[in-house]
Amino acid sequence: MAYEKALSALADPTRRDVFERLRSGPKAVGAIAHGMPVSRPAVSQHLRALKEAGLVADRAEGTRRVYFIDPHGLGALRKWLDQFWDEALAAFQAEVERASDQEDQRK
Repeated sequence: MAYEKALSALADPTRRDVFERLRSGPKAVGAIAHGMPVSRPAVSQHLRALKEAGLVADRAEGTRRVYFIDPHGLGALRKWLDQFWDEALAAFQAEVERASDQEDQRK
């Protein structure tokens, strides 16, 4: 499943940092690596893992590669997470309705 690869890729703290640096928009490897405690080649390896997990994509801009968050891969992860949110909301709604029914019975 797509979300398993995404979760596995994001389990690494450095990889999460690389991913989060793309939140503001597309960036080249050098811009992503700037200020990080790992080398530029290490950032490239993390980007490769994120790309294999479907979380980022890249495109050529002149002689460099620019990376950006892939909305399709992120969508698969969000879809998986949303099922938990949907279940939590349904349980909350059921509890509110149960409490309301109990209140109505007391009146």
